[in-house]
Amino acid sequence: MVYLLGQSTWVLVRGFRPHHSPLGMGWTAVTAVVMFALAFGKARTGAALDNPVLKTESRVTLIDALLAAAVLFGLLLNFLAGLWWADPAVGYVLVYYAVREVMEIFFRDY
Repeated sequence: MVYLLGQSTWVLVRGFRPHHSPLGMGWTAVTAVVMFALAFGKARTGAALDNPVLKTESRVTLIDALLAAAVLFGLLLNFLAGLWWADPAVGYVLVYYAVREVMEIFFRDY
């Protein structure tokens, strides 16, 4: 989380213009699709077995899929529209989400 925040800030401050990688974008797209499929399968199996652990795991996997989709969105904005700052901006979104999740895990009322 700290690394991602630092790297996103460094890229934005320096104005680093990354080169796009079709292979990297393809890999990220495949990752997102697979994670969405896994989330769906885990949710379905968890519901069929009435297993709360598997139901929760399906939500975690769905979050992973959404994060992969967000990264892909940033990469595509850079590739298609030349918005070089989109990928590090998505990094800030991921940091925000991570901080929110940590706060919920450690500070929620049971």
